[in-house]
Order: sequence, then structure tokens, then C-alpha cells
Amino acid sequence: MSETPPRPLPQLDDLNRPFWEGLEAGELRLQRCADCRHLRYPIAETCPRCLSGDAAWERVSGRATVYSTIVFHQLYHRAFADEIPYNVSLVELDEGPRMISNVVGVAPDAVAVGDRLEVVFERLPEGVTINRFRVVGR
Repeated sequence: MSETPPRPLPQLDDLNRPFWEGLEAGELRLQRCADCRHLRYPIAETCPRCLSGDAAWERVSGRATVYSTIVFHQLYHRAFADEIPYNVSLVELDEGPRMISNVVGVAPDAVAVGDRLEVVFERLPEGVTINRFRVVGR
């Protein structure tokens, strides 16, 4: 059997570095447009509402609600073989933006639309910190 390939990792650049540095510091940070004040995710050079290129990074609460969820049983990348099955969830942050992540701390099929969540930070062995979410108030 061949060796497990490395996990795909984010490529840091000037645009996304504040997001990843925030996770490393235990903060979920998003961009807020300096002109129209739209809070946005995913990370972008311009605001999707007003097309301004001026934005600042802002810490958000990390509280969210499951908007949609699915359990992956199919292996799509060999680096994740030991994690099958796992959930992939679209979560809506209390501040409005939605992001795709995983809900941890419960069985993959126990995640339900409407579950209340809070962000958690996971330091990977490769030295990168990622955000995931856990159910609260259940």
C-alpha cells in the first residue's frame, strides 16, 4: 500500500494572511468593507456589494447556526482516509456570512440543520490552525 499523501494546506498570501493569523491567535476574523460596511466571506480583493477594494479585518463572535450539512462516506482525498465518515456543513455566522466547515464533537450524522454552534480552533500536526465548529446548548 502506498504512503498517505500530505494533507492539502492553505497557501498563505498577502490577501488571506490576516485570516490564518487570526485562527492562530484563537480568533475568527473576516473582512469588513470600509465603504459599505459589508462583512464578507470568502476572502476577496473587492467587496461583492459595492466593489470597493478597501477593507479591514474584524474579529467576529464565532457563533453560528448549521444552515446545511452532509456526511461524506466517499473518500475524495487519501489524506483524509482516517476521518471517513465526516460531516461537511455550511454554517451561517451570527454576523451573516456563511462558511463551509466541519462540526466536531458529535457523530457526523448527529449534526442537524438549526444546531447552534461555536467556533473551535484546531492546530494541525503540519503547524497550521484551522477553524471548525462544535454544537452548543444541546
